[in-house]
Amino acid sequence: MLPARYRMTRSTDFGVTVRHGARAVQPDLVVHALHDGFPDGCDDGPKIGLVVSKSVGSAVQRHRVSRRLRHAAFHLINDEATDLGPRARVVIRALPGSRDAISARLESELRAAFKKTRTQKPSRP
Repeated sequence: MLPARYRMTRSTDFGVTVRHGARAVQPDLVVHALHDGFPDGCDDGPKIGLVVSKSVGSAVQRHRVSRRLRHAAFHLINDEATDLGPRARVVIRALPGSRDAISARLESELRAAFKKTRTQKPSRP
């Protein structure tokens, strides 16, 4: 379970992270990450947002994928090796293949994608 303080809830936060963050594509998900966060100085912990569209499947399948991704994101936040700073913003977009993926696979793809975003420069339009 991902605690509420780590959840990204504002649509503007989603938009800024997707537009300006580094992007990493995996077979079952796409990760957009801003490691420096927002310049407004909010240091209340990393924020994780999920995008699970109808292309993933029925409501039951989408909810299952969301639960699995929230669980994987919680492990990502608590892992010291990921070095997820207090101002980091991450958006995880599930692709249709994620409905058939097991939790361990989703977690490993999330870690690999996050590691990739650490080495990329954020996009600035």
